[in-house]
Parts: sequence; C-alpha cells; structure tokens
Amino acid sequence: FVSVTEDLVRRRAEHNNCEIFSLEEISLHQQEIEKLEHLDKWCRDLKILYLQNNLIPKIENVGKLKKLEYLNVALNNIERIENLEGCEELKKLDLTANFIGELSSVESLKCNIHLKELFLVGNPCTAFEGYRQFVVATLHQLKYLDSKEIERSERIKALQNYPEVKWKIREQEQAYLLKRAREKEEAQRRMQEKKDEKQKHMDSKLGFDSPDSPQEKSNYAEGDGEQERCRTENDDEDRKFWEEPTPYTPESRLETHRYIEEKRRAKDNIRESKKGEKTAWTLITAEGKVLNVNVPKLRFSLRDDEENNQIILDLAVYRHLDTSLLDVDVQPTYIRVLVKGKPFQLVLPEEVKPDSSCAKRSQTTGHLVVTMPKAKEIILAKQKVSASIKHSDCNTQQKNTRRSGQVEKLEVDPSKYSFPDVTKIIQEKERTGQGPIKFQPQKVTDVKK
Repeated sequence: FVSVTEDLVRRRAEHNNCEIFSLEEISLHQQEIEKLEHLDKWCRDLKILYLQNNLIPKIENVGKLKKLEYLNVALNNIERIENLEGCEELKKLDLTANFIGELSSVESLKCNIHLKELFLVGNPCTAFEGYRQFVVATLHQLKYLDSKEIERSERIKALQNYPEVKWKIREQEQAYLLKRAREKEEAQRRMQEKKDEKQKHMDSKLGFDSPDSPQEKSNYAEGDGEQERCRTENDDEDRKFWEEPTPYTPESRLETHRYIEEKRRAKDNIRESKKGEKTAWTLITAEGKVLNVNVPKLRFSLRDDEENNQIILDLAVYRHLDTSLLDVDVQPTYIRVLVKGKPFQLVLPEEVKPDSSCAKRSQTTGHLVVTMPKAKEIILAKQKVSASIKHSDCNTQQKNTRRSGQVEKLEVDPSKYSFPDVTKIIQEKERTGQGPIKFQPQKVTDVKK
C-alpha cells in the first residue's frame, strides 16, 4: 500500500523551500495514499491539511497536530470519526463522500471546542432518520453542518427531542453495521474467487506454454493469432469487470483502484518493451558493411579540406542541447555520433586518423564540428617549393643579420646548371659582344678560387 513518505512531503512543500519542520499548509490530495502516518512527527506546526481523494480507511496519526485548524479528508474510505481529540485548534472538518455509518462516532468531536464547520454529506449516515437533529444536539459548538447554518431554534428543538432521536439513530446504526459485516464477507469471498480463478488461468497458461505441449508449435507458427487472442481475452476481462454489478463499498473502491493500477502497469510494461525494441538500430550489417544512419534527423555537411589534408563534419545539433548528451566515436572509415541516445552514422570518403581527430561545439550555432585528419598525407609540389623558398629566405635573412660582414659562397652543381664554355668564347667572335665577354673569364676564375 502507499503511505505518506518524507520524499512526498518534501516535494509537496515547495512553497516552503522543501522544509517540513516549519510547514503550516500541505496538500496531499490524489496521491493514492492508503495509510495516514508520520505527519504528526514531521510537521508539528501544520494548520491546514488537504488529504481528499485518497484511499485512507482510518483517521490516525494526526492527534498531535495541536495547531491544526482545517482537515480535509473528503472522498476517502473512512468509516468512523476518531483520533481527533488532540487537535485542539480544529475549526473545520470535511468528511464529504466517505463511508461513515457509525453516526454516534461524532460524539468524539465534543472535545474540539473550536469546531465550527462539519461536512458529512455523501456518507451513509446522512440517510438516517433524525441525522441532522442528532448531530446538532450532540455538538453544541457547531455553527454550520453540511454548509447550512444551524439556527438557535433548530438547536433548541433538537435538544428537546434528543433522547428519542438518539435511540432511533442507535437502531439504524446497528442495522447498518450488520449490513456492512455481510458486505465485508461478500467482498472477501469475491476476492478469493478471483484469486483462485487467476491462479487457475495462470496454471493453464503455463501448461499451454510448456515445451512438451503439442499446441506450442502451432502457437509459435501463428504469433499474430496469439496476440489477437490475448487482446480479446483482455477485452473480455475488462468488460466483465466494469459491467459486473457491485455495491459501493470501501472494498469495491479499493478493488477498482488496484485493477486500474494493474492495467496501467501492464500498459507501461508494453510501452517500455516497445521502446526497447525501437532502440535496436542496425548500424553495421552482418557482412560488416557500415550503414549511413540519421535517426535524430539532423542537417549536416561533410567537407574535404584539401589544403589542410583533413575532412570536416558539421552536424547541426540543437543549440541548447547539453554536450553531455552527445557521444562522438571516430573510426578510420566512419564516424558515429549519439545524440540523446539516437545514432547518427556516416561513412567517410577516405581513411582518417581517429586519435588526431578533434570535436568542438560552435558557441554561436551550437553545431558539432568534428575535424578528422586524413591517414594518407598528400603534399602538393607548389606548396613544398613555396615553403622551401620561404624557409630559405628566412634562413638567409637570419644568417645575414648574424654575420653582417661575411661573404656568402654558393656551391654550384655543374650537372644541373649550364655555364658558357670559355674556350668557345674567343672563337665565336661574331656572336658575342665585346663588353660582357671581357668580364666573363674574370667571373669564372673567381668561382674556381
């Protein structure tokens, strides 16, 4: 059963910064609570307590709440009024739509001298003859009963007829208690029958599903038919449960709640299993072929940066997505990115170096940019020549700065470069001019030196 937990109280105490020791008001309605406990120890300063629309069968563990002014336990399974004597400041008590048949239990509220409003509408006791007169005569401090003001004349009349009314109430109360005893026995018998029927159904199902069963093969052969049969059985069971006439009692209300809860859990389990099946994406085939997959349906671009010899992937992930929800895995032939568990996989045009790859988030767009250097290093000739020229220029500049007064000498390989033949210069007078030729032999001798 569901009881009041500290976690539940703290969650419902958000208005008090989740502090429960100084809590003055709390709402625990529609929490499927079946047992009321701990509040008198944790929240001693409570003034207003809402517990409507739960499954509480008994008022308990609130007697130490001395500051409590308003208690709402409407729409529960309470059968008698009790354990409220310690609530010294109680002014308003709402017991609407419960199962209170012991009307004489209102006498326990005589100690609550500040009680001004009481709600009992929707309880079996309100059908008793003389119900209002009895309550008015019993609780002198009351000002309102079931939202109707108690006039002075009404109280005087109720007190005059009190002995007779009290005797009638006692008789009707005894009859109701006998009826309730029969209802409890009937509810217990029905519950046992249903339990036996369920066990029998489970046993037959286990026998039907046993390996030795000859029907098993046909069952596996007709999987869709089996699912359809189970669905039909569930529909029939559901229809039978809701169409079967049952008395409105605390037991039937509890049974209905548990039936709905069981169905909800079964649906959740089916949904979870289907969700698990959906997540089994095929990323690599049995033959080892890597597939292109885009489950998160994101825009992307793959660029081949030849100048820097690398491949760049720009994946348009959501701008406000936390980076911890991204998982990047670079392999030599493909890249895989898990976005909130959903895979994005792309086969690369060339082999890359996973260890040298780098993944970053754009600060403006939030995109994921993965830079992957290529495994094959390709350097263009032009780039090398220009680089060597720049390098040599830098070196020469540095050397010139270091040795400012020294003369640089170059070693020339005669196989690579052709120099004019000195022997032929004199013979071929008609083809050579006078000016430059006079200086030519002098240059050659300098080189030889």
